[in-house]
Amino acid sequence: MQKIKNQSFIKSFGDKLRETRKLKNFSQEQLAFEADIPISQVGRIERGEVNTTISTVSVLAKALKVSPKTLFDFP
Repeated sequence: MQKIKNQSFIKSFGDKLRETRKLKNFSQEQLAFEADIPISQVGRIERGEVNTTISTVSVLAKALKVSPKTLFDFP
């Protein structure tokens, strides 16, 4: 089975993560520390370079004190 990637959706998610992180006054380093993931991973997600997992979305949302749904609230 072929994996299907929706690049525009992945990029939009990254943009929303960046926007939310900045609204919460977090640096990428702070977010990575709070979510216990590598800082490079935060950057790759924000740039839309990786199709992240639901588990990672969950820890990012928890670190930012928002619901995971918030990170998917984009056009």
